Amino acid sequence: MLQRVKKIDGVIVVVLLMLMAVSILSIYSVTHGRDEDGMHLQMIRWYGLGFVAFFGLSLFDYRLLVKLALYIYLGGVGILVLVSLFGTVKYGAKGWLSVGSFSFQPAELFKLVLILALASLLVRKNKSQLLFWRDIVPLSLVALLPFAVVISQNDLGNALSYMVILVGLLWIGRIKWTHALIGLIIAGGALLGFIYSYIHYHEQMTDFMSTTIGREHFVKRFDPWLVPELASSDDSYQTRNAKIAIASGGMSGEGYLQGGSVQSNKIPVIYSDAIFAQIAEEFGFIGASLLLLLFFILIHRMILIALECKDRAGPFLIIGIVAMLLYQILENIGAYIGLMPLTGITLPFISYGGTSVVINMASMGIAMSVLLYGQDVEEELPVPALHF
Repeated sequence: MLQRVKKIDGVIVVVLLMLMAVSILSIYSVTHGRDEDGMHLQMIRWYGLGFVAFFGLSLFDYRLLVKLALYIYLGGVGILVLVSLFGTVKYGAKGWLSVGSFSFQPAELFKLVLILALASLLVRKNKSQLLFWRDIVPLSLVALLPFAVVISQNDLGNALSYMVILVGLLWIGRIKWTHALIGLIIAGGALLGFIYSYIHYHEQMTDFMSTTIGREHFVKRFDPWLVPELASSDDSYQTRNAKIAIASGGMSGEGYLQGGSVQSNKIPVIYSDAIFAQIAEEFGFIGASLLLLLFFILIHRMILIALECKDRAGPFLIIGIVAMLLYQILENIGAYIGLMPLTGITLPFISYGGTSVVINMASMGIAMSVLLYGQDVEEELPVPALHF
């Protein structure tokens, strides 16, 4: 055990500590002296639990999780269904389960569950190239089931993350390039068709989404992104003020605790998914770039772990986690500079949120477990009693 502890990647640990410091300082900056004062202390507690999960999973053999992944998947889907039945609504999404005073967001947890399930199924393909009906369709259904459940809860951000994870794992799972090209054309065509239709047939599209399928919440997300001139002042308030804050930061920022927009409380719930606006305004382009550099180092170290792993399951887990983190980073930041729709997805390791932080730290623990145990002789996984 001691030998494995010594193999823990010190660079990753240092980066996680630095991200924790950025998170706590940023949350303090936008909550001190307000009703939310003290959130930074709660974030310290969440990070403490996160580091327990990180080191605990680092020393736990991830191959056992892979063997049990399909059963974990079924349990995760069951919890998502419970959310649909008994969950509480926050920020327009029915995504939280409450137990007494404690609440958590199962859709965040399920990202890790999905990575385990897809990795487990891909390992059993025994390095063969993926076939469409035999492999790609079943794997897609494994991701589409939770996608449909979470979409029904109005949680667009987490639902889309499941599709990104699926694409990342299909890519490393040896999908045929022809299938990948066809999928890219279909997905790209569908996206462009949706954007064109939303802009040029806005009234019909919004009426369909609001009235026919009951997703008015999505309209409030898409209008500021695609047709800002038609969006109501309430719908565009957060993104518009966030853009102003980011632009006013300039090269070096206005100074810690000195951001004009963030300190005057012009951006709602900035401590959550809009925390990047605080970093950009108070630390400027330099501060924002250094944050992205930390993310780059973290992802680079994980890719190196995947390349050195001798076990088949390890690289699948790593790439799934990388896809999850990249999506969250690009979607969160992109939403506040006008490149992506606002989906409410958190900025990994930085935004306030216990479920998000603990799950991201647990994901890093699994990545570290791949480093510690992935060099062992690969064991054949038993065929599970449950088939998809």
